[in-house]
Amino acid sequence: MDNDLKDALTAILKAELSPLLIGIDSRLDGIDSRLDRLELEQSQIKQAVLETNEIVKRLENVQEQQHRIIELLSARSIEQEAKLKKII
Repeated sequence: MDNDLKDALTAILKAELSPLLIGIDSRLDGIDSRLDRLELEQSQIKQAVLETNEIVKRLENVQEQQHRIIELLSARSIEQEAKLKKII
């Protein structure tokens, strides 16, 4: 009789817990999917940030070159003005 009671209780517990476990599995699957999506998005964001950093570095280099050219042209302009004043 103990085995019959044990089997009956086991069957009842399985019947009661089965939907709960199925629900937990389902939620865990959903969480896994969301986590996978977030990891993919994070990877894409990281790639975009790296690409943006490269673009910013190139822009900084161009800006530095332009600044040096402007300084050189400014110095030449001042020199030419000084020469013109000597001629006039």
